[in-house]
Amino acid sequence: MTSEFTVANYLSASASLLRQIDVSAINEAIDLIREKYQSGQKILTCGNGGSAATASHYITDWTKMVNLATGKKFRGMSLCDNLGMITAFANDVSYDEIFVGQLRSVLDPGDLVIGVSGSGNSRNVVNALEFARQVGASTLAIVGYDGGEMLRIANHHVLIPSFDMQLCEDFHLMFGHIVMKSLCNSPLH
Repeated sequence: MTSEFTVANYLSASASLLRQIDVSAINEAIDLIREKYQSGQKILTCGNGGSAATASHYITDWTKMVNLATGKKFRGMSLCDNLGMITAFANDVSYDEIFVGQLRSVLDPGDLVIGVSGSGNSRNVVNALEFARQVGASTLAIVGYDGGEMLRIANHHVLIPSFDMQLCEDFHLMFGHIVMKSLCNSPLH
């Protein structure tokens, strides 16, 4: 049954969804990101639309805040941030290859590729995860809905079990903040 939109209903749906999230999957994802960071591997993110903004936000927070907190380098890169590169691959090759094209130039075995998608079926993100696995990189899918194809192909995943795109996107962004606070050992205020 669908409820009429009200602020109270949205917040209630958020609270209900929060109780359904697999906290152990989040902890595993944090451990994976921490391991890659501490070993000096690159951490690359990608997504489309709101998920592209979230993928970029992850790298902004993690790179800046981890360095400020620890003084150590965080080798992060969002594949969503170079508009010239994205449009060159989209125009000259295919939109489905905008992330794989970039990965071919920078990805090494042992690096981590994080794909963000509400549905888990964004072809260019799926392609990025498949390519990453082929070259021996680790993969992490941050997904909603039923996880889609990304859930099946990623080595690791965090699933937000909702078919409401905005709720999925809310929690995907929250995941980034949780990772940042964990890596920085930041207290809650």
